[in-house]
Amino acid sequence: MGLTLWLMKGKGQCCSEGMIDAAKLCEDLGIPHHIVDSREVFQREIVDYLVEGYGRGVTPLPCSQCNRAVKFGPMLQYAREELGCDRIATGHYARITHNSHAGRYELRRAVDPAKDQSYFLYDLTQDVLAVCHFPLGHQTKTETRRMAAELGLHTAAKPDSQDLCLIEHHGSMQSFLDKYLAAKPGDIVDTQGRILGQHTGIHHYTIGQRKGLGIAAPNPLYVVGFDIGRNQVIVADRSDAHWPDCTVQRVNWVSIDAPQDPIQVSVQIRYRSDAVGATLFPLPAEAGQGHRARLVFDEPQFGVTPGQAAVWYDDDRVLGGGLIEAAVSPEVSAPEARVVSR
Repeated sequence: MGLTLWLMKGKGQCCSEGMIDAAKLCEDLGIPHHIVDSREVFQREIVDYLVEGYGRGVTPLPCSQCNRAVKFGPMLQYAREELGCDRIATGHYARITHNSHAGRYELRRAVDPAKDQSYFLYDLTQDVLAVCHFPLGHQTKTETRRMAAELGLHTAAKPDSQDLCLIEHHGSMQSFLDKYLAAKPGDIVDTQGRILGQHTGIHHYTIGQRKGLGIAAPNPLYVVGFDIGRNQVIVADRSDAHWPDCTVQRVNWVSIDAPQDPIQVSVQIRYRSDAVGATLFPLPAEAGQGHRARLVFDEPQFGVTPGQAAVWYDDDRVLGGGLIEAAVSPEVSAPEARVVSR
């Protein structure tokens, strides 16, 4: 059976076009097609989540949140209760294996590294992994298109979606945010507090951003932090936009149990970045933040952004991941923390 989640109204490959394509595919395959109206939960878990995060100077990652709170839970519930199905298969480029020795399901990178989506799936639980199947994770996108063409499916040559569904829907992230957050102009300052220019609203900026600052300076400047109380965007040279470590909250341990001692990992701090070496130090859990960890990078990393996901691997196996809480060492003094933390 085919199952599509209706997340929001409007244009975009993830919305109206996606549902039409899914219905036609099911017709081509001769199987029934069902639509689950998930617009209310999408508004609450994704739209409200993004607006709240950007409003306090954080750059949230909607895709991992969507997978955890919107997609897999409602899909499984509907499949079980309404359709009598006990397993679901999705088009994610990732793999699931079972470690019989550890009695645990493991999430792994896709065979096609250019399409790997394991970074966005780090928050899936063992209960979900146990009933999921990712058939595309074992092949390349080229092979997928070839098989679709051989089956005569009309989407065989459909272009890949390049943006978040919200960007496709609204035209840009700024346009989306401007519907919910009022512009509040303020100062752009350097790390010494000197005023260099004006910003159009903190929610229009993110850590590591260089373009669109409207500042004339001898060297390129990058956003390195925000002072919410003073409504300031803080900029600095690229050399000052690297951080040696970060803390991570809401950690989900995927393929292994939570360790008690430090471990060596390869960590990705954004979807398109390469994995880099780091030492992970488990931290005590805090109320509302779940498991926490501190990552100390082998080399300082550029643009470590609170709200984005840090996902750590052992080779192609996802060990765990969480949301970057602050790009600042616990030893850093308060004035410095104001500069590098949001």
